[in-house]
Amino acid sequence: MAVFTPVSIADAKAFLAGYDIGEVVELTAIAEGVENTNYRLDTTQGRFVLTLFEGRTDEASLPFCLGLTAHLAARGFPCPTPIEDRTGGWLGRLNGRAVAVIEWKTGAWLRTPSSADQAAAGAVLARLHLIAADFDLRRDNPVGPAVWRRLADRCAQAASGEDRRLLDQVNASLARLGDPFTDDLPGGAIHADYFPDNVLFEDDAVSAVIDFYFGCSGAFAYDLAIALSAWGFDAEGRPMPDALAAFRRGYESVRPLSAAEREALPRLGEAAALRFTVTRLHDRIFHDPANLVTPKDPAVFLRRMDHWRATEPA
Repeated sequence: MAVFTPVSIADAKAFLAGYDIGEVVELTAIAEGVENTNYRLDTTQGRFVLTLFEGRTDEASLPFCLGLTAHLAARGFPCPTPIEDRTGGWLGRLNGRAVAVIEWKTGAWLRTPSSADQAAAGAVLARLHLIAADFDLRRDNPVGPAVWRRLADRCAQAASGEDRRLLDQVNASLARLGDPFTDDLPGGAIHADYFPDNVLFEDDAVSAVIDFYFGCSGAFAYDLAIALSAWGFDAEGRPMPDALAAFRRGYESVRPLSAAEREALPRLGEAAALRFTVTRLHDRIFHDPANLVTPKDPAVFLRRMDHWRATEPA
C-alpha cells in the first residue's frame, strides 16, 4: 500500500475546514502508486483525492505541476483540476507534508490495452503537448542526467550480486549517452511519467490523465519516448511492435514528428529506459522495509535499452 503518511478522519476534517467542499464523509487509502500518499476523499459535495507529497516530490515544484494540470483542464484536456482553498491557494500542510485536494476523475487504467487504446493514449499525449504550448512556467527535469549519475554513484556504495551486474550496464550506458538532450528539439511542458497507470479509460476513451508530479520542461520527443517505453513493451521488457506502432500512430495523427525528432527518438528511448532503470535500481538497493511498497524490477527497463540501441541510425 502506497501510504507513507497516515491521515485520520479528524486530521482531514481539521485540514478541510479551509475548503468549501462540504463535510468529510469517508477517507479511504489508495493502494496504488509509489511516490506520494493518496486518499480517496468523499464529502457531502462529491469525491476528491487528498494527496500528501512525500520526499521525492520537491515542494518548490508543486506550483508548476498543479499549475500545469489547471492550465490543461481549463482548456478541456482530460485531467483533474486542483481544488482551491478559501484563500485561492492549491497547497496546504497536513501531518508535516505539503498537501493538495484534487478533483476525482472516473475511469480505470488498462492492464492490457488494445491497439485502439494504444492509439488513443498516443493521441491524448500529443494533445497534451499542443495544449500546454502556452503554459509559461518552467521546471528543470527533476530526474535528468545529473541525477542518473548521482543515483548510480550512490548505488555503487551498496550494490552486490545481480544489482552490481545491472549497475555495470547502467554505468556503460551513462558513459555512452552522456547528455542526450543537447538537440534543439521542439519542447515545452511535458508529463514525463506517461505510464498506463496514469491514463484512465472509460467507455473505450481516455477519461483522464493523472499524476503530473514528474512534469517538467523538456523535449516533446523525450516525453513520447518515455511513453513508448512504458506502453510498448511486455512485463519482461520485450518490445511489442504492434503496440509501439499503434501508440506512435496515434500520437502522430495529432502532432507529426519532425525529421530531427524521428532521428533522435531511439536515443531518447534509450535515455528514458536508462532513467527508469537507475531509479528502480536505487529504490531496490535502498528499499526501506517499513514502506509497504514493493520495489519495481529495474531489469525490465534495462532490456528496453537494448531495443532502443538496436533501432538507432548507424
